[in-house]
Amino acid sequence: MRHGKTFNHLSRTASHRKALLANMATSLILHKKITTTTAKAKELRKYVEPLITKAKDDSTHSRRVVFSYLKNKESIKELFGPVAGKVADRPGGYTRVLKLMNRKGDNAEMAIIELVDFNENLLKDSSSKASSSKRTRRGKAKTSAPKAEVVAETPADSAE
Repeated sequence: MRHGKTFNHLSRTASHRKALLANMATSLILHKKITTTTAKAKELRKYVEPLITKAKDDSTHSRRVVFSYLKNKESIKELFGPVAGKVADRPGGYTRVLKLMNRKGDNAEMAIIELVDFNENLLKDSSSKASSSKRTRRGKAKTSAPKAEVVAETPADSAE
């Protein structure tokens, strides 16, 4: 029985699991998006989100604590630089797990895990949707009709 077991062991020893999650977190921070199995993605989310929260406070202590987990200087620079700057006002939920088709070889459930604020395609779509229509309480979209431009014709334009 698994009463009270709060995390997935991923069929690995503790040291192997720690190394796996550290390497995946480093890849996620450096590349902003990785493809892995769904179970690993869900465990990685629990592993990396507290580290991103620590990175919001740029102090020597928080850098050392995060370095004890990741063991990679480049990922620490990236995490405390651009990543912490983009997520500074976000209260949590820094990652997104998107499920994919099953893997062909062993039929494993695959997923993409990505940092939410670094998906440029989704950010463009949400900004254009927000500015184009306004929703009312009844759920109907209220669009503002574009105003017609009045262009006065000058005698020079009519002669041509």
